[in-house]
Amino acid sequence: MNESRSLQGDTTAAQFDVVISNCEGGTFQKGEHNAQILSPKEDKKMAKNQTLVSDFKQKKLEIEAQKNWDLFYKRNSTNFFKDRHWTTREFEELKGCREFKDQKLTILEAGCGVGNCLFPLLEEDLHIFAYACDFSPRAVEYVKQNPLYDAQRCKAFQCDLTKDDLLENIPSDSVDAVMLIFVLSAVHPKKMHLVLRNIYKVLKPGKCVLFRDYGIHDHAMLRFKSTSKLGENFYVRQDGTRSYFFTNDFLAELFTSVGYETVVNEYVLRETVNKKEGLSVPRVFLQSKFRKPGRET
Repeated sequence: MNESRSLQGDTTAAQFDVVISNCEGGTFQKGEHNAQILSPKEDKKMAKNQTLVSDFKQKKLEIEAQKNWDLFYKRNSTNFFKDRHWTTREFEELKGCREFKDQKLTILEAGCGVGNCLFPLLEEDLHIFAYACDFSPRAVEYVKQNPLYDAQRCKAFQCDLTKDDLLENIPSDSVDAVMLIFVLSAVHPKKMHLVLRNIYKVLKPGKCVLFRDYGIHDHAMLRFKSTSKLGENFYVRQDGTRSYFFTNDFLAELFTSVGYETVVNEYVLRETVNKKEGLSVPRVFLQSKFRKPGRET
């Protein structure tokens, strides 16, 4: 869920997250098996910040999760994230899984936002049909209002992936690839498996979930104050939206517990430079592929 915006006022975790989370595109460096190593100062800060947000507030945040994301899109409209033109470069399955050149592919973008990934992909590849869903009704409306939206080539719908059955909109075992990009981190860790089970039902056997999200010790994680911690590697921003920071072990266990096979699961370590703000910060992502076992019949 990204692009350069200037900071206003004091540099809070939420404001800083706007800047650095907006620089997630670009070419990946070589995948790493180990996470970012903290400096002694950072390690001390992380060890000190162990106080959790109250249970009352945590429950309130869970109840209001959809409202908070809807308000996010109300404030930012379609202007917050840059279009993602890197997906086919980083995930060759979006091209390479065809048996012949012009074969029609069906994909699902789970958590499509306002279409910053969807529309560049549809423009680049005329032989893709895309299902696209999002938690936020407002985001889905922005997708449908986009001049590039074509009901012959895509179907956008509102969906809470933790409880709304995807089979109501997508046939079973019909999707060639699922894109789960900066989405799972916004889900409560105790409900992440529900998202993966839901996706599993519509993915074809032998096909993959293409995953990219925040990794542990990403700079956005280090910027959070002690008053923002919800649990291990889980934080809340000032606007009420939440973010989890993954370890590769946690992610692999999460997917395999639902029945997926691990294909690739690596940290990607990068430096993001924002010349306007004079910022140079370490970014840590996980880029992974998890396969549904079996062969398409």
